[in-house]
Amino acid sequence: MALFGAVIFNACQGKNPELEAPTKTPFKYWTWTTANAERTDDSYVSEFEKYAQNGIDAVLINTNTDPSLLARLTPIAQKAGLEVHAWIMAINRPGDKEAEKHPEWYAVSRDGKSCFDQPPYVGYYKWMCPTREASRNHVLSLVEGLAKVAGVASVHLDYIRYSDIYLPVGLLPKYDLVQDTELPEFDFCYCEVCVAAFEKEHHRNPLEMTHPEIDIEWKQFRLNKVKSIVDEAFEIAHKNNKILTAAVFPYPEMADHMVRQRWDKWKIDAVLPMIYNSFYNEGVDWIGFATAQGVKDLEGKGVGLHTGVYVPPMSAEDLGLAIQIAKDNGANGVSFFDGNAITLEQWKEIKTSKEQD
Repeated sequence: MALFGAVIFNACQGKNPELEAPTKTPFKYWTWTTANAERTDDSYVSEFEKYAQNGIDAVLINTNTDPSLLARLTPIAQKAGLEVHAWIMAINRPGDKEAEKHPEWYAVSRDGKSCFDQPPYVGYYKWMCPTREASRNHVLSLVEGLAKVAGVASVHLDYIRYSDIYLPVGLLPKYDLVQDTELPEFDFCYCEVCVAAFEKEHHRNPLEMTHPEIDIEWKQFRLNKVKSIVDEAFEIAHKNNKILTAAVFPYPEMADHMVRQRWDKWKIDAVLPMIYNSFYNEGVDWIGFATAQGVKDLEGKGVGLHTGVYVPPMSAEDLGLAIQIAKDNGANGVSFFDGNAITLEQWKEIKTSKEQD
């Protein structure tokens, strides 16, 4: 899969990969950014040039699934020397006008609350049901729209999971929560379509289980529903000569436990695990542990792993250490969330790291 991506990029540059001498893939530096159609082109020229001049190779742009805005920004970013990736909020779709016409598309918790009008945790948690054909197809149609934009390297799936069963421990005080078991209000999806599909396959109703949180088949059913969306998105991206990337939870076992996301089983070209150590009350060294775990779980699968780093609470020194730790533990690159939050001192660390590669 990673080879396919390399073929695409080389072909776009007029190169024949079969005639190229094999070389080690350079360590890649990424950043996420959110776009606004009201901003001027000149403001984006400045932003993208700043990224490129400070060592960034690739920019993940959230255009709220607007292909026309993505098409406008892609050549600007490319002119600055950046690779462009179309960042999409996949299963969590806040503000989606088409989805809001269909309340039945939204995921339902074990205690019967729909994300349409009773979202968990925060108001923007508007999760789609990944089983229902109409909601699933809606997400995939958005993927296809972005995949058709010329010059884009990948479609980048974010929120490609269920809502958080468990929040990162560092965030629990913010919500005044204790989560030492799977709470019904955070356990999804129990809509009529999910329940009927599982019952047809396994002859049991998850709503009638005494402890659905420990039922392996019910858990696997939901893991498979997310995987099926990713696998089809992979085919859509490749059909349009793009690759598929995704922002995921820190490492597969942890993602499985927290959000029912088993990303080492997906058809995917590269993952950017969000190894945000401060969210978990962990030190910078934890970035190395989580990176190494993900690299090990992907071994032999041909999938790239680029460590995601949350920069706001970090000193410049710690950011430099995080980059080195990611390198030392087998990452193919590192991505910073987000571009507009990076300080001048942090930029200096990023640039210095890039120059030392």
